[in-house]
Amino acid sequence: MRVRETAHARLPPLEHAATVPAMIRNPFIPTQGIHNLRDFGGYAGAGGAAVKTGVLFRSGQHVGASDADLNALDALELGTVIDLRGNGERALHPCKRGERFSAKVIFYDGETSNMPPHMDIDEGTTTAQFAYDRMIATYARMVHNPAMVELFNRYLHSLAERDGASLVHCFAGKDRTGVAVMLVQHILGVSRSDQMAEFMLTNEAPTIQILRDQAVPGLEARYDRKLDDGAVKALLEVHPDYLSNFWAEVERIHGSLDDYISGTLGVDEAVQDTLRQKLIG
Repeated sequence: MRVRETAHARLPPLEHAATVPAMIRNPFIPTQGIHNLRDFGGYAGAGGAAVKTGVLFRSGQHVGASDADLNALDALELGTVIDLRGNGERALHPCKRGERFSAKVIFYDGETSNMPPHMDIDEGTTTAQFAYDRMIATYARMVHNPAMVELFNRYLHSLAERDGASLVHCFAGKDRTGVAVMLVQHILGVSRSDQMAEFMLTNEAPTIQILRDQAVPGLEARYDRKLDDGAVKALLEVHPDYLSNFWAEVERIHGSLDDYISGTLGVDEAVQDTLRQKLIG
């Protein structure tokens, strides 16, 4: 029997991840059952002024939220929640809401992907390289996914049109959510290096065990085998190549991220100006 090369050894190193500015070193909100809840404001935006804090939040799903977590969410005074998950995910993992929850929830009535990448693996995705390759492909497909295009449009317009703080989330709060956050930051004039720094900050979330508990048992039960540690890491964390591949696909098809946002996503300069006026300074 031919022995396969260990995929973990071939996984690209974590390169090109910028350092997070010192003023936003600890954006995470402590939680017991929500992964990766954090504020993604504070970065330098257009004209050098900082993106506002206390108004832009991101996270994973809220199905495991504790009472303390729900109180913490209520304290954010959210006006809008955008749920990037599809109908199947939302039915299987309904989000919990606190007694004071009054935000408008925006979602897509359909599926936003066949399954999120960390919940659907093929026969080979028990090793790190296969998992990494799958994630790379997932980010390229996201550029063209009609459901995600609509949700990105609705998210960006909601930020311009609605008052109060907002929170964007998907299942894990890292892939679909990571791209949504990057789009906001790009419009606000955050540098690409800082966009990558914010993206990579997901790997410093102190709540990774919450995501492991939500995702890994179901995967291993479905495929009746264990995932190796490298595959779990590739699926549940982020890598600079993931976001870089989204950018590369956008530029390959649309020429620039600006053209993608204004053309494909339908977020014109007037809406972008409104976002900058509301969310910077």
